[in-house]
Order: sequence, then C-alpha cells, then structure tokens
Amino acid sequence: MTAAVNDPGYAAVAAVLGEYFDGLYYCDTARLGRVFHPQARYACATDGSLLHLGMGEYFPIVEKREPPASRNETRRDRIVEIRFAGPVTAFAHVECAIGPKFFNDFLTLIKIDGRWQIISKVFHYDLTDDA
Repeated sequence: MTAAVNDPGYAAVAAVLGEYFDGLYYCDTARLGRVFHPQARYACATDGSLLHLGMGEYFPIVEKREPPASRNETRRDRIVEIRFAGPVTAFAHVECAIGPKFFNDFLTLIKIDGRWQIISKVFHYDLTDDA
C-alpha cells in the first residue's frame, strides 16, 4: 500500500531517505551507518555482472569518493515512491545523481527497535550526457 505523504510512517521513512541522500552527497559513512542496517546488502548488475556487497565492503568505497558536495554538484535527489507491506516493512524507489551517474535505487526498509533502517539497496545507473 502506498502511504500518504502526511502519514507518520511515510514521514519516518522519508526522514531516513533524507539522511541517506545526505550521506551519499557528502560521502559520509557515519550518516549512512545510521540508515543502513549493519547486515544490509548492496547489489547492482548494470555492467552485466553482479556486484553484491555488505556494508563492510561498501562503506570504504564511499569513503574513497570525492564528495559531490565538494564539487558543488546540483543535488538531484528525489523520492519517487514509498510503499508499505505492513507496519515494519517498506519499499522506497528513489533517484539521485553522483557525478556522471544517475541512479535508480530500490531500497527495502525494516523497522527494528522503533526505527527504520535500509536492509537492501538494489540499483541501476545510467551515464548522463556529462560523462
């Protein structure tokens, strides 16, 4: 079920997604660590082979990036949709850009101990004309 924007569940998940966008824009793994469950998975097959990482493998990649904020990149973060499968399970389709890559992310979230966390990130990216 798609939640209404004024639904408290929607607001809570949207707040997590805002922190997720900030973590990517500033390459801030402390922020990302607050929104990703420690056992979360990261997966992509855009290049034709499976990239499948845990957070211990993903965060060092983020830390090595030049933050889009340091280049004053225009932010293109957007929540496309948030859907709920029940009171503790949600799905978010979001978009964002980092450098020449435009991302479509499918994020699955779970609510544990009273807070929403991303448990999986599956994504595709396209290169923009800037590439």
